[in-house]
Amino acid sequence: MTPTLVRQHVAHADSASRVDLSARARDWSEIQERMLVPLYAAVYDRLGVGPAGRLLGLRCGSGLALLLASARGAAVTGVESAFPERLALARARLLPDTPSGGTRRTAAPELLDGLPAGPAGGQPYTVVTVFEPGDTDGLGELLAAALPLAARGAAVVLTGWGPPERCATTSVLRTAAALADPLPGARGWRPARRDDLEEAAARAGLRPDGSGRVACPFGYAGLDSAVRGLLSTGLFDAAIAATDARQVDKELTEALHPYRRPDGTVWMPNVFRYLVARVP
Repeated sequence: MTPTLVRQHVAHADSASRVDLSARARDWSEIQERMLVPLYAAVYDRLGVGPAGRLLGLRCGSGLALLLASARGAAVTGVESAFPERLALARARLLPDTPSGGTRRTAAPELLDGLPAGPAGGQPYTVVTVFEPGDTDGLGELLAAALPLAARGAAVVLTGWGPPERCATTSVLRTAAALADPLPGARGWRPARRDDLEEAAARAGLRPDGSGRVACPFGYAGLDSAVRGLLSTGLFDAAIAATDARQVDKELTEALHPYRRPDGTVWMPNVFRYLVARVP
């Protein structure tokens, strides 16, 4: 997720002033990011990510996927250029002070606001991930710059939403799209197309090497938590720019009511896709 579960740039320059970006990043880190843990784990299991792995995480957000890879023994580098507040949280999460006399089991992670000039330690990356589902149209330039850092045959993982009929959150995200519709040029959420990931891989010159689907339900303690988590994805920024934050909160809360359980929790089953492609 995004998971921004999907990277969406703010539609109007002044819309950033309408939200507390630091609070938004904390909501992503504390509420929303964990929803994609099953996706991270499934990909790492499939690829056998471990001590021999050298992983480059593009659009790494606040670093949870990197933390899981590092715990498996992989050397990790994360790049986050669009959300500096998330990158700061990733650094706090992955680069804690090492106790005096302590040692690291693995090389210290690299966390950067742009692509490195070369791979960490001079050795090409064996895995490149883009764990932020969506906006595959904007991946071309990013992948073109990153792939020279990867080894021949390295795995490149792209992720996206599954079929709309299998994603309960689709109906909630349609609210964002409807509210943003009056705003000319707004880049809002759209349902995933069947071949989005394959088309993005082909544009980058990658060779597909398998795919999978993973259940990633969105579960929240209550409506307030659900609203904060979903707003943290950035998917509603265009709607806020087109209307206002109060209106978006109201519409989002109403859209979530069908998924509220008798105990007050909110539960939305979802399926996400991943594609493994290879660097030629």
